[in-house]
Amino acid sequence: MRVVAVHLLNDYSGSPKVLMQLVKGFVKNDIETHLYTCGTREGFLSNIPKVNHHFYWYRFVKNPILRLLFLTFSQLFIGLKLIFFLKKTDVLYVNTVLPFGAGIAGKLKGCIVIYHIHETSMKPKILKDFLFGIVNWSASEVVYVSNFLAKQEFMDIKKNVLYNVLEESFVEIAYKNLNKEKETKIILMICSLKAYKGVNEFLKLAKINPHYTFKLVVNANQSEIREYYKNDVIPPNLNIYPTQKDTHKFYQEASILLNLSDVNLWVETFGLTILEGMAYGLPVIVPPVGGVVELVEEGKNGYLIDSKNIDLISKKINELLTDAILYNKMSQESLEKSKFFGQEYFESESLRIISKI
Repeated sequence: MRVVAVHLLNDYSGSPKVLMQLVKGFVKNDIETHLYTCGTREGFLSNIPKVNHHFYWYRFVKNPILRLLFLTFSQLFIGLKLIFFLKKTDVLYVNTVLPFGAGIAGKLKGCIVIYHIHETSMKPKILKDFLFGIVNWSASEVVYVSNFLAKQEFMDIKKNVLYNVLEESFVEIAYKNLNKEKETKIILMICSLKAYKGVNEFLKLAKINPHYTFKLVVNANQSEIREYYKNDVIPPNLNIYPTQKDTHKFYQEASILLNLSDVNLWVETFGLTILEGMAYGLPVIVPPVGGVVELVEEGKNGYLIDSKNIDLISKKINELLTDAILYNKMSQESLEKSKFFGQEYFESESLRIISKI
């Protein structure tokens, strides 16, 4: 068997990290694995040992018209490349719905085409309909990252639910640092630098809670951060950090982890950063809809609150950080919940999906 995996934008966000875990599992089990992704930037998919790397052109830009043009051209390139590279006996593994050129090429070559679907919030609707239409036409099977997403984006194709999990190396480091003393009370959020991810609400929380430290880690560089906040006054208790390859130090020193995605603009289909925080025993506050509700139980290991309800989120933060018994109980529940989402489950399930084809 030969697996050919395709991803559009290689960076340090959640979907390429999941694919990195998948291809590592494939090569670990002696499956010949080829990986196609853009070669214009470093990310989780760079330099994975024993993987045959192939690159094609794609560049992310803010301008939506240019971005659509770049996406279209990149998929023409990858589609043509794959037409000449793929064999009918290959398994084509397409990560996210964006690499539609790969799906078309796989279908035309008669390959088994598996789509790993991470997203549901996508605009404009015409683009989403087109991309999911290609999936519906070309896919032999689909893999969803949560039961929520499987219901939200139902297609009449063989389906699998494969939860995102933590790497063994991540868990080992997390467990070593679990009992270290926290010098101060820190509220942490790790996300993209987008309004729909709740970065503006995080700023508001920092302003109304000056007695706590707030740390925001965004998938952006310093110039992008300065541009985004050029009209805002950043309070002294809010620290904003650019893209981080290693987030352990942030989880280790944090007391609470937040996800403030706007439920009207962006529905979280899983929430890998939430799971990472739970492995550090962090109580979490997340939106009340989406895949995150499969990780968080209300009042047990965190709270399910709409990000627009700043007052309630602030109240729960203060309750957690002033009630040691409540905090320790939720912390232990978070840690226990995270233990299900391990590498052994992930590898066995992904191999089952590949092997049964």
